Parts: sequence; C-alpha cells; structure tokens
Amino acid sequence: MAHRHVLDTHALIWYLEGNPRLGQDAKRVMDDPRSELVLPVIALAEAAFIVERGRTSIPDVNSLLNVVQADPRLEIYPLNLEVFQQTLRATTVPEMHDRQIVATALHLRTLGHVVSILTKDDSIATAGLVPIVW
Repeated sequence: MAHRHVLDTHALIWYLEGNPRLGQDAKRVMDDPRSELVLPVIALAEAAFIVERGRTSIPDVNSLLNVVQADPRLEIYPLNLEVFQQTLRATTVPEMHDRQIVATALHLRTLGHVVSILTKDDSIATAGLVPIVW
C-alpha cells in the first residue's frame, strides 16, 4: 500500500498560504502530485475556524472548501467510531483535536496503510505514536 500522509491544521493552512513556516519536508510531500493526503475532518473544522476569525490570508471558508475539494489527492476523513476508539488510546496527546488527528493515522495503520502525520505540533511528535514529517 502507498504511504498516506495525515495533515494537521497548520500544514493545510500554511501550504495553502505558501507560508514559509511550513516545514520543507512537509512542503515536499504536499507538492508531490503522487502524495496521498488525508485530512481529518477535525483539522478541516479547525482550519475553517481560523479562516472565520481572519487569522489567515485565505479569504473565506468557501474558498478553503473549494481548494480542498478540488485536490484529487486529498481525502477528507470522518470522525467515525473506529477513529473515536483510537482517540481513547492516544492519551499521551493532551489536546482532543490533536488526539483525533493522531487517531486518524492510527486507524489508517490498522487498515494496513503506512502513515505519517504532517505536523509541527510538539505534543503530537513527542507522543511517538506515529512518524512525523515536517
């Protein structure tokens, strides 16, 4: 199976903005037309919240959704029961929305996928549950 890359909110926002704070390895993955990208719905919701608050150069939530939905490499992944069950196992990640991002990656791993998370978040990285690309 192909390697799947789970995006956190900052990876998504900073990539769409062309923000230099995006890590070079994460940018390389997101630039690659062969990359399989997974966007947990919680990360999309958080991104929409950031856009609504005017804390990004993305003009509005519809623009965000249009770009996300137009990218054929990107799958929006739901918070389903299986992901929720993995959330309960990710107790070393202190923030619930971050747990859900990690849980999405853990769930994909149970399905046989090789996964990593594109994140700069120290709490996700130090939890050591999933490889990090940044």
